[in-house]
Amino acid sequence: MHPIEHLRYVARSSGVGQESLVRETAGALLSFGHDPAGLVTTCRRMIARQPSSGPLLWLASRVLTAADPRSEVRACMEAMAEDKTARLLSRQLPVEAAVCVLGWPDLVGGTLRRRGDLRVLVVDVVGEGYHLARRLSEQDGWVDEVPESGLGAAAASADLVLLESAAVGPDGFLAVSGSRAAAAVAQAAEVPVWLVAGKGTVLPGPMWDSLVERALGMVEAWEADEEVVPLTLVDRVAGPDGLVSVAEAVSSTDCPVTPELFCAAI
Repeated sequence: MHPIEHLRYVARSSGVGQESLVRETAGALLSFGHDPAGLVTTCRRMIARQPSSGPLLWLASRVLTAADPRSEVRACMEAMAEDKTARLLSRQLPVEAAVCVLGWPDLVGGTLRRRGDLRVLVVDVVGEGYHLARRLSEQDGWVDEVPESGLGAAAASADLVLLESAAVGPDGFLAVSGSRAAAAVAQAAEVPVWLVAGKGTVLPGPMWDSLVERALGMVEAWEADEEVVPLTLVDRVAGPDGLVSVAEAVSSTDCPVTPELFCAAI
C-alpha cells in the first residue's frame, strides 16, 4: 500500500489502541523523512482526524522537532513498544479488589485479563462496556456488567475506580463520557481513583489546549463521547514509571511544544 493511502486508512480508523495507532502512523511517516514540508502537512492531517490521541500528537511533535526525523520515528516506535504501564499496573492493583471501569479502556482491559482475582464492575458507557464484560467473562473472571444508569452506584461500591486517558494536561485529562461523574462519586465515597496514562499521553499546556480544542471544540459537552476531567479528582496516576503522584506524572512530559501543529490541517 502506498504511504499516503496507508495514512488515510489509519486516519479513518477508530477503536484501535494507542500503541497500534502510533505504530501504524510511524511506519507510514518513515516515507516522509526527507520531505520536511510533506511531513508537517501529513502530521497536521493525522492529528486533525484523530484529535483525541495524545500519543499521536506526541509522535508528531517529537518527529517535527528532531534533527533526524526518521531516527526519531523509530525511537518513538520503540518507546511505545516498551511501555510498561499495563504490566506495572497489573502488579499494583490490590488483591481481590472490586474495580470499577468505564467502557473498554485499552490498557486497563489488558491489565484486567492478567488478573483473575479481581471483581470487575464494567459500566457500559458509549456502548463499549458490554464487549469488555463479555471478553473478561470468557476468561472465567468475576465480572458484573453495569448499565450506564448504575455508574454512580458502581463507583461508590468499588474498592478502586480505574479511569484511562489518551491525553493528559497540566490540570485535566480527556476520558470517556461519564468519567467525571464516576470520579466525583468515588471521591465523595472515599474510593481511590487511579488514572491510567500510557506512554505519550502526558502533554505540556499548549499542546493539551490544542488537543482539547480539536477534540471537543465543535460539539456540545453533553453530546460528546469524551469529556475533560479535573486532575483534582484523581488520587494516583499509573503510567510507564509505575504508580506515581499526580504532580509527578504531569511534570514528566517528554512532548515538545510544536507551533507548526497548531495550524489548520490542509
